[in-house]
Amino acid sequence: MNAFRKRKSSPWYWIPTLYVAEGLPYFAVNTLTVIMYFNMGISLAQLSFYTGWLYLPWVIKPFWSPFVDLFYTKRGWLIAMQWLIGIAFAAIAFLLPTGIFFSSTIGVFWIMAFFSATNDIASDGYYMLQLTPHDQAAYVGVRSTFYRIASVLGQGGLVMLAGWLETSTKDIPFSWSIVFIILSVFFLITAFYHSRVMPFPNDDKPIKGVTAANVVADFIKTFATFFRKRHIASALLFMLLYRLPEALCIKLVQPFLVAPRVDGGLALTTSQVGFVNGTVGVVALLLGGIVGGIAISKGGLKKWLWPMALSLTLPCVFYCFLAIWQPENFILISVAVFLEQFGYGFGFSAYMLYLIYFSQGESRTSHYSFCTAFMALGMMIPGMFAGKLHEAFANINIFDAPGPQGYINFFWLVVASSVITLIVCKYIKIDSQFGKKN
Repeated sequence: MNAFRKRKSSPWYWIPTLYVAEGLPYFAVNTLTVIMYFNMGISLAQLSFYTGWLYLPWVIKPFWSPFVDLFYTKRGWLIAMQWLIGIAFAAIAFLLPTGIFFSSTIGVFWIMAFFSATNDIASDGYYMLQLTPHDQAAYVGVRSTFYRIASVLGQGGLVMLAGWLETSTKDIPFSWSIVFIILSVFFLITAFYHSRVMPFPNDDKPIKGVTAANVVADFIKTFATFFRKRHIASALLFMLLYRLPEALCIKLVQPFLVAPRVDGGLALTTSQVGFVNGTVGVVALLLGGIVGGIAISKGGLKKWLWPMALSLTLPCVFYCFLAIWQPENFILISVAVFLEQFGYGFGFSAYMLYLIYFSQGESRTSHYSFCTAFMALGMMIPGMFAGKLHEAFANINIFDAPGPQGYINFFWLVVASSVITLIVCKYIKIDSQFGKKN
């Protein structure tokens, strides 16, 4: 029996499911919602604005993460959140076929986003409490791999399933309801499974002698020290604006791929979008990130900042050409998306490493969480207004070309916004040796 318990407590029993469960709600909230609402007839302006608000829990996550330490345990928090996420997915599945599906489901998604962000806090905290520093390093690759699997499932597999169901049943609300029922069942089973197999760390308990007032006071002090860091103004502008082209693109790429050709889109099926954007695109993004990490380790962040900024911005022009030519060749579309996402992944490496660089010093863990909050804010605000921008430029024929101009003009606007990325790169300060392998 003791041997069985020891074997059962192996991190392999819970790390894979823990990080798939951490990733799936994030991608459901921020990716599945866009194509689902578009297919169900919601306008680009509405879906980009309201789904943009779904980023908010990740923006403000640092403000309530300290309170997770005060009440209950990390293990208890994450299991409770997984039960609640499962129930929320079920509620969405039942609300989609109703006449009030948009207002009701967007409300449930918003609540679920808070559950998901809290689950992130508790899961990462549990990982650090249950594993020794050596084991944390040993299993970091496993943790990352299964989060990436969640990315492929959430942005690729589930979208492809929804597309197959849409084609088979000719009933879009029913098709997406099935997808969310599957997610609900997965989370309910996962919550039960984790309640049975996850060990109880000895240090997983509320901190004695710490009150909410103390936490608030410490948080304010740490927040103040963050804003007293050197070069804070240029750093914040970089965090908010470096990813501006991608922040504008992210809410409209899937609608562009699936929109009818008469509306300026590429008329792909939902299943094809799941494959090209959620599988080909995700693989390219990961490969770009790996190559970016290798490059920085050899030359340092300062050396690679400008090449990576150009890599992140210039490939956006591929979407302009797709919008102008509207090719029917699926392989050509897949190659264009692959190249754009590879460039983004390569360029994003510089961004993430800069957040680590700027967080150095006292309270680096808390300061890093503030940096990620500004990162989320930088994605949230532009994405909210992407649909409005598309509508505003839809009737302007800049290039004197036939056909709908909305997507063409929008993607050229995205390319133009790349100038802002390059400007914020000019003013940040980086140690020439940072990131370089010794």
